[in-house]
Amino acid sequence: MPPLDAIPVAALLALLVTAYVHPRARTELGVGLLAAAAALATGILDVGDVEDVLRHLGPVVLFLVTILVVADVCARAGLFAAAAARIREASSGSPVRLFSGVFLLAAVVTAVLSLDATVVLLTPVVVAAAAAAGTSARPGSHACLRMANSASLLLPVSNLTNLLAMPHLDLTFGGFAVAMAPVLLAVLAVEYVVLRLLFRRELAAPVRPAGHDPDPALEPVPLVVVGLMLAGFAIGSPLGVEPCWISLVAAVALVGWARHRGLVSLREAGHAAHPAFAVFVLCLGVVVAALSAGFLGDVVAHVLPTGTGFVDLLAIAVLATVLANLLTNLSATLLLVPMLAPLGDTAILAALLGLNIGSGLTYTGSLANLLWRRTLVRVGTRPSLAGLHRVSLVATPLSLVSAVAVLSLVR
Repeated sequence: MPPLDAIPVAALLALLVTAYVHPRARTELGVGLLAAAAALATGILDVGDVEDVLRHLGPVVLFLVTILVVADVCARAGLFAAAAARIREASSGSPVRLFSGVFLLAAVVTAVLSLDATVVLLTPVVVAAAAAAGTSARPGSHACLRMANSASLLLPVSNLTNLLAMPHLDLTFGGFAVAMAPVLLAVLAVEYVVLRLLFRRELAAPVRPAGHDPDPALEPVPLVVVGLMLAGFAIGSPLGVEPCWISLVAAVALVGWARHRGLVSLREAGHAAHPAFAVFVLCLGVVVAALSAGFLGDVVAHVLPTGTGFVDLLAIAVLATVLANLLTNLSATLLLVPMLAPLGDTAILAALLGLNIGSGLTYTGSLANLLWRRTLVRVGTRPSLAGLHRVSLVATPLSLVSAVAVLSLVR
């Protein structure tokens, strides 16, 4: 490794450690800026390269901050709590029905509001619902984590990895969903069966019947705004409208409604947007661009398959999984997807299987995994490392192979 390349490597390690520790926003911002400055000081990137990174990442980061605000307002309006209450009521004391409802809810929240909403906002609601039902929170909380990664395949807006890949794909918003829908169905079937088997003891325990307290009201306004936002994504995509502008309109509308209802202040909405993390992601993009232009880009390019048969697609998905768990899936997307563009859409979609499903293998696979762990610790349910891998080492390979098999058949 050339001496200059060691600096971006060290900068990336500093960013990954910071993401794991999750210090105060000010510290996170400072580390991100210092890491980007160190990478730029090497001279590996010129001004034009940096402009390209920011132009590519800018719309994705804007989408991130606006969808976080949308999800936060939905949570404050009680949307997740109301949905969980109705699932518990519909379970009629059956732990399997309760788990099935949570599994599907986590998949829908991930697909519509992104994986961060599932791990940060839905997971605490699921844990509380399990406590109210007198049953273990482990099946539901692990369903949230698995769905946060695996169910993010469906829509371009379900995961930042998908959004980063979209400029390299010859697919519209609807075309992406059509291509990934059969893959997602196969993945959901595998994940559901695996979780049912691994948590069969917890799911055999009886559930305390729901009480007679009235269920939380299901606010119609957030539902309508989110529905219109999804329609806007589908309509705007063929017209070249970036999803970030549509999510921005939805966020402004929901914050205005929530302020009128006394649910949120402008300061709270700004905090929900996590601006320091947005800058952190931009800095990560600069560091990864420096790595891509250096030795790591050469190594990855050397091992990339050159075809799109089943074996090639599986190799791409496995490579994406390895890179995601070494670098986080966001960094791996920035590195890998541009290199796969000459092979066409199917190769990029195969990479997304590894970047999304495969990122559920370890805590370092995605920032969502770390957020999930932090969320559980905050609500007093500390997950074990062995417990995580007991699930991930079984579910991830089976889901990944199934997804690649379906993708090779439908593309």
